[in-house]
Amino acid sequence: MTDITDGKSVTVSGSGTKSYTLKNVGGVYSCNCPAWSFQSLPIELRTCKHLKAYRGIAVEEAAGGEAVENVPSRRAASSSSSTARVHTSENSSKPPQLLLAHKWEEGMDINNWWVSEKLDGVRAYWDGENFISRQGNYFLAPDWFVEELPKVALDGELWGGRQNFQSTVSITRRQDRGGNWNEILYIVFDAPAVEKPFEERMQYLKETFAACQPKYGAIARHHICAGPESLQQELARVESLGGEGLMLRQPRSLYASGRSSTLLKVKNFHDAEAKVTGHVPGAGKHEG
Repeated sequence: MTDITDGKSVTVSGSGTKSYTLKNVGGVYSCNCPAWSFQSLPIELRTCKHLKAYRGIAVEEAAGGEAVENVPSRRAASSSSSTARVHTSENSSKPPQLLLAHKWEEGMDINNWWVSEKLDGVRAYWDGENFISRQGNYFLAPDWFVEELPKVALDGELWGGRQNFQSTVSITRRQDRGGNWNEILYIVFDAPAVEKPFEERMQYLKETFAACQPKYGAIARHHICAGPESLQQELARVESLGGEGLMLRQPRSLYASGRSSTLLKVKNFHDAEAKVTGHVPGAGKHEG
């Protein structure tokens, strides 16, 4: 068995004259061959004949074929082992029942609704101990990142700053509880377990965060919308700073799972026309 150092890649021979690149990023191994690229499994569970040949069949099948039912212990997930891989899948946890937004349309009455910036990050439910994605996968944040967060249910966004979506995804999807999590902030915009109107939930969050003062946690800022003109001005301001858009929250609304008209997203969509002048076969990771 041969392993790949974290953050490194190797080139192996395929059939004929083709060659493929194997990578290890935070314990997640990948290959740019079509067989690996087009699998429907989560990336941390995929394997292929090239990875099996390089790392060993037993190691790859064990790593790719067994998904744990419960979140692994924080202390048990060792990033020092070159052969161990932390396994997660869409069945690692029951997906959280999150509130989802509708799109705001012209003509909707949003006077006196609450406005906040739409963060271009990774949605994450905090169950008091772990971050869970909308699909039920665990984000393996380091102990030092979560140790000051309150032990209550929170709904928020793992955010790496404006126009940093790709790096945010890269950091939060790692399977070794490392990799620049100090560049991430957990922005909280709701308390799902508090069965009270939105304004009272926000007050609850302010009091809760004041008590624990988490270094890597913050509460999303909201202000009252004065109407469509005010909304467009705020949207232009946020977009000029590199932001993605806005979120609107109905006053006195309750937290409900699923898509709701009490939560609206506001974005400008930029369309353009183009003429296709030709096409060529894909190469590298786009082969096939």
